[in-house]
Amino acid sequence: MYVMQDEAGAIMLMIVSLWCLGSWPALFNLLERRGRVPMHTYLDYTFANYGVAVFFALTVGNMGPDTPQSPNFVKQLFEDNGPSVAFALAGGLALCLGNICLQYSLAFVGISLTEVVSASVAVVLGTTVNYFLDDGLNRASILFPGVACFLVAVVLGSFCHASNVADIQAKLKAAEYLPQTSEDEQRSIKDSEEFAALLISMPRNHDAYTESHGHMERAGSSLNVSSPGQKNARKSWKPEPPLKGVGAGAEYFRSLESHRAIKVKDKSVLFGLAIAFFTGFCYAAFSPLFNVATNDQFHLLKPGVPHLVVYTTFFYFSTAFVICSLVVNVYLLYHPVLGIPKSSVALYCQDWEGRPIAIIAGLLCGIGNGFQFMGGQAAGYAAADAVQALPLVGTLWGVVLFKEYHDSSRKTYSLLIGMLLMFLTAVVMLVASSMPRHGSDTFT
Repeated sequence: MYVMQDEAGAIMLMIVSLWCLGSWPALFNLLERRGRVPMHTYLDYTFANYGVAVFFALTVGNMGPDTPQSPNFVKQLFEDNGPSVAFALAGGLALCLGNICLQYSLAFVGISLTEVVSASVAVVLGTTVNYFLDDGLNRASILFPGVACFLVAVVLGSFCHASNVADIQAKLKAAEYLPQTSEDEQRSIKDSEEFAALLISMPRNHDAYTESHGHMERAGSSLNVSSPGQKNARKSWKPEPPLKGVGAGAEYFRSLESHRAIKVKDKSVLFGLAIAFFTGFCYAAFSPLFNVATNDQFHLLKPGVPHLVVYTTFFYFSTAFVICSLVVNVYLLYHPVLGIPKSSVALYCQDWEGRPIAIIAGLLCGIGNGFQFMGGQAAGYAAADAVQALPLVGTLWGVVLFKEYHDSSRKTYSLLIGMLLMFLTAVVMLVASSMPRHGSDTFT
């Protein structure tokens, strides 16, 4: 079995893990915005993710010497290590539920805020627990200031999202008002400092505007989008704002709402935030559970039974993940929520649109998790939680791919930059904390 012992190598694994774990939600978000049934995406993702865990177990899990202290993966499958297996299974259940909630939160509050909230809750709770579980690893004087930076980042992220929502509402209201004025008046209004205040005081009438201009009807007729009972073809649509300006921004958001799988219009943003926080609690649980499964801090194994190696834990962890995913998502196929079209196992098997992207998302998540756990062997699982700074990657995807902050205000951009800087500071501090504590047995 290959064991990661070099801290520099562990840090490199965590950096790769950070990129992988920050990227796969963007692919989920892309497919949901194109109208693919989320349960179809999640099932494809699940099978790919499980394939990575099996690959890790059968390759690096069987490399190198097979010692009584660190047996190879296949040998451990037949040992009496039930308590550790139970913790690994519980960790997989927690991660699966967190990822299922994540895809719905992405639709409600976007990839940037979803990852900020969930990652911050995971770090504040999960890293604190891992610090006390890891014997002798991670300097508290560096680790916990890094955790504090995550807290500051989530506050800035909340204000950033609120500011961006206000910007979007202003664009929608402007689109209703501007067609009623002359071109000269439009230019004068757009340049006026009082324009934002004027928009806030105006009534909302989005449906009337859509009907009078017929943009969505014409857009819908040109798309090759079939009914839920057919193949659900969506590849001809990509939400790109046609022109720069207030009206173009409003049309972009209407076009997005009409084609996405999860309908979020007129839904409470607080509901989406609640899902994001629950996602964070699930993420906060899975890493400590994996830690206990691997290191047996509570001494539940019988004398002479070796601890689970990281690859065996990862295998059991992913087995619970795939079972939970199948149960929940097959149920949701027949009992969908939030405006998602009803589906079935047969329709899932026939739906190849977007399947390669969903599989790539599963591969990225599996590799990211595997490298995070391998890095935790050498650097400590508290430091390995630095990969929860995935909003650094996710926000870049949100800005570039999904235009979440398209033509936003200076206030929104300032808050966005501040949030990213705090996350960057946090991840550097968590990685820097991966050294033995003073006075610990591992300190040299």
